[in-house]
Amino acid sequence: MNNTMKHTLKHTLLPLLSIAFLTACGGTNSEHAHSSHGDAHSSHGDHGDHGDVAEVEPEKGPHHGRLLKEGDFTLELAIFKTGVQPEFRAWATKNGKALSPEEVTLNIKLSRLGGKVDNIHFAQKGDALRGDTVIYEPHSFVVTINATHDGVTHHWEYDNFEGRTKIATAVAESLEIGTAVAAGIVMQKTISVYGQIAANSERLSNITARFDGAIKSVSVSQGESVRKGQKLASVESNESLQRFSITAPMSGVITQRNANVGEQTAGRQLFTLMDTRSVWAELSVFPGDLAQVKVGAAVTVTDTSSGQSFTGKVGRIDLLAQANQAVNVRVVLENENGQLRPGSHVTASITVGEHAADLAVKRTGLQAFRDFTVVYAQIGEEYEVRMLELGLQAGEWAEVLGGLEPGTRYVSENSYVIKADIEKSGASHDH
Repeated sequence: MNNTMKHTLKHTLLPLLSIAFLTACGGTNSEHAHSSHGDAHSSHGDHGDHGDVAEVEPEKGPHHGRLLKEGDFTLELAIFKTGVQPEFRAWATKNGKALSPEEVTLNIKLSRLGGKVDNIHFAQKGDALRGDTVIYEPHSFVVTINATHDGVTHHWEYDNFEGRTKIATAVAESLEIGTAVAAGIVMQKTISVYGQIAANSERLSNITARFDGAIKSVSVSQGESVRKGQKLASVESNESLQRFSITAPMSGVITQRNANVGEQTAGRQLFTLMDTRSVWAELSVFPGDLAQVKVGAAVTVTDTSSGQSFTGKVGRIDLLAQANQAVNVRVVLENENGQLRPGSHVTASITVGEHAADLAVKRTGLQAFRDFTVVYAQIGEEYEVRMLELGLQAGEWAEVLGGLEPGTRYVSENSYVIKADIEKSGASHDH
């Protein structure tokens, strides 16, 4: 598939995702409640019909929590965050009169994507029932509630989804949504520097005539590539009047020509030949970073004009500071195809150490979600945010200190497609 077709697919299919598939429940966190008596609409297990259901904002109580009603019994349920990590608080009434927390037995189960269930029990806290479990991010789950009062159990269940969407496998493949598995990795710590490509002076040959004489012919021009043994010029010896040829001692490029027909060689340099199969990257390292740079360190050099990258190792550190106080660091680069030209500008990453990360993700998968940096976990055809606590970021990797389970498959390529679909559905807001 060519790039034009891929571009067309992305811009054609993306607007259809939230119509054709689950789109994190259409902008109200998918809070569809349904009691055991079936007196409210249930959407759980019927995700394909979300586009046809008019979402209704749940009724709120005096504590700004969701009101759940069955007959003359009402339960107000809220996520409480003031001064504590998020937890459930609940208040019960019957016939509009507040019940003591001791009169109600309450249990809530949160069924998360991937099959994990948080089982929450409640105890009295002042005039409220307080859950014994932190409601960790994302706040995306099926909520199952059982409240018992005076021997009667009241049951509710509703979807509370955020940052979640569903995309069919075929569509994900067409949109080139790539995934990877979160695992430990040894990260390379690097510093970024700038520099230029220079000729490898150890691969330069300054060519003179064996005997002084008159130049009779010149066979090459400046900038011309020549092979080893190729004739460059012919000279007639002043002493023997015999002609002899000047040939290339190696393959390379003629970078200087100081020879013209009729001139005397006079012991001077006639040609400079450079072997372009090896060049130097002369990099400027500032004093603050110099102590970290060691001879033999791995370096990745990128040509700023072509974007091509090449690898090498630090071969020399010049301890004499330049006018800008930077120190020159030299890297020898193989250049078999001649892509790197002396004088061209480059950027480079010098490896200055290693860091063993117990868990890491590719930085290409990172996205912003509310006030968090996230990746999107993939479970089957469903995708959901995972809020990350990040450590070191180096190269293509970001260390994960919290928010993601090892072994989680996450979106590593084209994650913006998932983000766009979730934002379009309105399922990216807090609650």
